[in-house]
Amino acid sequence: MSADHNAFITEETVEGAADGPLADRTVAVKDNISTEGVRTTCGSEMLEDYVPPYDATVVERLKDAGATIVGKANMDEFGMGSTTETSAFGPVENPAAPGRVPGGSSGGSAAAVAAGEADLALGSDTGGSIRNPAAFCGVVGIKPTYGLVSRYGLVAYANSLEQIGPLAPTVEEAAELLDVISGPDPNDATSREEGADSDYASAATNDVDGTTIGVPTELVEGADEGVRERFEATLDDLESKGATVEEVSLPSVEHAVEAYYVIAMSEASSNLARFDGVRYGKSGGFEGNWNEAFSESREAFGEEVKRRILLGTYALSAGYHDKYYKQAQDARAWVRQDFDEAFESVDVLASPTMPTPPFEQGDSLDDPLQMYLADANTVPVNLADLPAISVPAGEVDGGLPVGVQFIGPAFGEADVIRVGSAAEN
Repeated sequence: MSADHNAFITEETVEGAADGPLADRTVAVKDNISTEGVRTTCGSEMLEDYVPPYDATVVERLKDAGATIVGKANMDEFGMGSTTETSAFGPVENPAAPGRVPGGSSGGSAAAVAAGEADLALGSDTGGSIRNPAAFCGVVGIKPTYGLVSRYGLVAYANSLEQIGPLAPTVEEAAELLDVISGPDPNDATSREEGADSDYASAATNDVDGTTIGVPTELVEGADEGVRERFEATLDDLESKGATVEEVSLPSVEHAVEAYYVIAMSEASSNLARFDGVRYGKSGGFEGNWNEAFSESREAFGEEVKRRILLGTYALSAGYHDKYYKQAQDARAWVRQDFDEAFESVDVLASPTMPTPPFEQGDSLDDPLQMYLADANTVPVNLADLPAISVPAGEVDGGLPVGVQFIGPAFGEADVIRVGSAAEN
């Protein structure tokens, strides 16, 4: 493991093709993305010794593009967390803000890029898990439209929400990595043809002249004063480059966090049922009856994973499905509708990526609700299946990184990359 930041769970080099668009580039791969012959743990004791027999589609594409994989990046256990403190292999320290969390759940990926331990990285984003650590570590992260990047080989947490995406030092480099991993995949029925022939790197033109940027008031009001100041300074800069900024309203996002966690935890309850010590995971032994062995196996899960499985199982249980899960899906449809209406009048939407600077290590472990509420600006994007990018927006409070988020319509990655490149410069 990295001696400085604990950014890697497994440090094992896998060489790619001799040439290609990512030749001579090193990539850290989040540890919930399958790598043939290389341990893939999901940050969990449950999969401590699991070695996949195949590569995820995105890993195959990295190799074909000439990239060198330098290790599996640390993460919140099974992607459940916003701080990379729930990993069974220890927390990751933020290289851009010592003593602070790097965000999560792709905190190891972001930390590896921020510390220069990898040129690029892959993360996965279920409710902000790429954009959150990108903002906290001062790097760029892209959450693609649902279906643009294959999820084949991604260990599932919440299937209907999560997407693999890139983290990089600059917008152009993140777009170059997106070019490599995007496109349809016959192994993933949710992948789409849209965007298959796009050249995302060429969209990083820094040109926003004539672009209309909408600012949802609901995603700005709760941000810390310093974060709002950096966000407003970014908008002023974009206006000076020819963009138009106007306020919009997304009333549904008031309910987005609640809807997101009901859906995500419900899907987690279903997906993690396979980790029973027979099909996958640590064996509970074969003494006694099956229920005892199953219960012993499940003890390998950490506290946050157990919490989410229990809440998800409750939300799906008889008598409560309509009260919780169905209402959450109705709220999700409302969120999508609000975004669709907003994009009738604006090209992209902008907000602070995270409402606060990076937390001090240990703060959110005592209060999980604080961690859930911190996702208020990122989870609506996943509920609506939209693309978004987080770009560094400067620092507050003596050197703590913050980010600005740009959200586009479905398969509008080129628009958020173009605006993100202008904000970056």
